[in-house]
Amino acid sequence: MSLKIRPAPPEPGLRGILRAVALAALLAGTLGSVALTLHAGRETNSNLLLSLFLIWVVSPFVGAVLARAVARYWEAFARTTLYLVMLVVALGSLAIYGEVALGPPREQPAFFFLMVPLVSWLLIALAAAIGMLSTRKRGQAAD
Repeated sequence: MSLKIRPAPPEPGLRGILRAVALAALLAGTLGSVALTLHAGRETNSNLLLSLFLIWVVSPFVGAVLARAVARYWEAFARTTLYLVMLVVALGSLAIYGEVALGPPREQPAFFFLMVPLVSWLLIALAAAIGMLSTRKRGQAAD
């Protein structure tokens, strides 16, 4: 048994543009979040701790890409919702991490690097739930 991964078919019109922008923002968000995490953790003595933070910070971006791979089976509204969530996660992460890493010193900057991925995961899970429900409803309507 082999796993066959096919590229998603192109989205028509504005949704196609939103999809491309969301994927570009996700890539920029991932790279920027890694850079800002490294900058914020530059004085950390523990490479293990910094590595764990990096994995946690990058995890929602990986989750969003995986959700997008499954989204090809969702209704158009659900895919659009996911693309908007991808934009919010990418831009929101960059804005918050940028303020924490480059702004005035904070007592507990790690809090932001823990909570932003958690909230991002919740948003992605909500978008995925919408997508799965839309697919399930479509399947029930076909019965």
